Amino acid sequence: MSAKNKLQRFADNATFPNVIQPEFEEIFRKDYVLKHNWHATYWKNENPIVLELGCGKGEYTVALAEKYPSKNFIGVDIKGARFWRGAKTALEKNLQNVAFLRTRIEFVDSFFGENEIDEIWITFPDPQLREKRAKKRLTSPRFLNMYRSMLKNDAVVNLKTDSKELYDYTKTLLEYNKQEILVATDDLYNSSFCDEILSIKTHYESYYLTQGKKITYLKFRVKGDIVDLPETEE
Repeated sequence: MSAKNKLQRFADNATFPNVIQPEFEEIFRKDYVLKHNWHATYWKNENPIVLELGCGKGEYTVALAEKYPSKNFIGVDIKGARFWRGAKTALEKNLQNVAFLRTRIEFVDSFFGENEIDEIWITFPDPQLREKRAKKRLTSPRFLNMYRSMLKNDAVVNLKTDSKELYDYTKTLLEYNKQEILVATDDLYNSSFCDEILSIKTHYESYYLTQGKKITYLKFRVKGDIVDLPETEE
């Protein structure tokens, strides 16, 4: 994408009513104004709130919003030029239950309070395969504990990824912490779990499938503190 196109998309996002782009000083070490207030102030309804973290172009966010008009969906990503496509599509389709939030996932707890979120989707995140970057994985203890603080008691987290390494790491971490795994498959499209929701394909997933990669899927609940896996001897 050219620099000119990026600048145009940034300019468009600034005018889109479904895009929220807080300044750094509004969220760094403080709560954003909408925290605890999404239902009353932004959505103006009490419908469940679902997050897609690292939403990319926003395909999953928009598709879920179309399927479930009685839920509110928020795509979260730092790359506004990417989710511009999802935000624009939602406006073109007049979807009133879609928003996009431009921020780093590290700051997501500045936006959402205790028991404010009903479900989380993590679709094709960077697996951060180098061991030194394990803490940056969106399913590391740091992030899972953050999600737990904002999820309702029976809320679920969905991880869909082409990375068998990230799938194995997450599954092992959940088992080690005795968390509830509801669905686990390392080959989604050859499993009995694949339905019309899990069949939604993002731009990246479509590419991975053309490369012959298998898609993995985990659905789980997070309860109690998550501790890291013990270090293994080299």
